[in-house]
Amino acid sequence: MKQGKINKVLIGADRIASNGDTANKVGSYNLALLASAHKSPFYVAAPTSTLDLSLASGEEIPIEERDSKEVTHGFGKCIAPRGTRVYCPAFDVTPARLITAIITEKGIAYPPFAKSLSDFRLQTSDIRPKMLECKT
Repeated sequence: MKQGKINKVLIGADRIASNGDTANKVGSYNLALLASAHKSPFYVAAPTSTLDLSLASGEEIPIEERDSKEVTHGFGKCIAPRGTRVYCPAFDVTPARLITAIITEKGIAYPPFAKSLSDFRLQTSDIRPKMLECKT
């Protein structure tokens, strides 16, 4: 990004709150901050099944914590000093203010996400790509 070789960033999502805050694998938030610093658009691509409109914001998204041994152990042996304290979240939350748009199978949601994402859930028709039929 610093060299100007990246002009946009695209990530997936495990859960999206109604305001657009997005949970994804650890490092996604850092990437969003870098994109913002370099004025690169930051997009989230996810199916509408990841929308959780019952959550007002990313602060309500439960974050799974992994076993500390994923950090303190490697190759079957302890690699950290005894008593090392570890915080090992599996996900982080990217705030909606850093997200340019959220791409779904029902269209693209733009800020303000509370409105645009709820519109997707209100759509009654299921928009799916048409499959090509094979002719024999």
